[in-house]
Amino acid sequence: MEDVKQIVANINKGDIKPIYFLMGEEPYYIDAISDYIENNLLAEEEKGFNQMVLYGRDVSIDDIVSNAKRYPMMAERQVVIVKEAQDLSRTIEKLSNYAENPQPTTVLVVNYKYKKIDKRKALYKTIKKLGIVFEGKKLYENQVADWIRRVLSGKKYTISPKAAQMLVEFLGTDLSKINNELEKLKIILPEGTQITAEHIEQHIGISKDYNNFELRKAVGERNSVKVFKIINYFANNPKDNPMVVTVSLLFNFFSQLLHFHGLHDKNPRNVASALKINPYFVNEYVSAARNFPMKKVSSVVSLLREFDVKSKGVNSNAVPQGDLLKELLVKILS
Repeated sequence: MEDVKQIVANINKGDIKPIYFLMGEEPYYIDAISDYIENNLLAEEEKGFNQMVLYGRDVSIDDIVSNAKRYPMMAERQVVIVKEAQDLSRTIEKLSNYAENPQPTTVLVVNYKYKKIDKRKALYKTIKKLGIVFEGKKLYENQVADWIRRVLSGKKYTISPKAAQMLVEFLGTDLSKINNELEKLKIILPEGTQITAEHIEQHIGISKDYNNFELRKAVGERNSVKVFKIINYFANNPKDNPMVVTVSLLFNFFSQLLHFHGLHDKNPRNVASALKINPYFVNEYVSAARNFPMKKVSSVVSLLREFDVKSKGVNSNAVPQGDLLKELLVKILS
């Protein structure tokens, strides 16, 4: 995020590079930089003749270079944006010839999503000398809740830890999807609001009582009644609560619990740092560790591996996933 802010700040100061090569596994930041350039570099009256959007599947490297070498019309510069440039992965290195001597009045923006160019080869090295190579790296799941908090803070909102965790567990690590939901909340809720689990349930449709976050907590507390209420809800709503996701989240929880048992320093701050969790959730792990000794945790981890395979249809004899999930939870809590 800091790299993105720096690129935008430099553009605003007039430090504009001839080439922006935006690559990597996380498309959210690639789109953010590209859209900023598309919307802000030229005045509206200049865009008609001087701003062009190309798509990788429809053009060749020669087409891109030909357009980039044009001169602007009645403007200081032109902007050429290549979207879905990853479709040109087999020939992308040919762009290095242009990168050695780019047109000074052209800003070429290349969106190369989900892939990276080889940093040992000429294209990367050449662009680094004169332009910007930005790599959007995928966030780990344990980093996304903090990202949500920082994004909302910049928009003058806050969010409760439970609400942030609900978004992560429902939407995963797809920052674009998460940002779309945050934008909806921003339209509905006034500035300064703390976004709560109730807001998430009401406006996004994620149940605040029947979700993987609450299931994990109930399992850690060995609250069988609550666990099976949630599991029955999941069984009745399988499309919104796929078993493979639930098993994966429980596996992560018990793997972290195993790590917790192995910690010598169980100071809350050290636990939060070691497990890479929000300090708000440390007490859940303390409680779960009392209810699940290390030997039991190890057996649960093995059990979750077995049911992960079954949830994908292997050796499950066509047992409905709701029934598989109930069987799994009975064994965990026994």
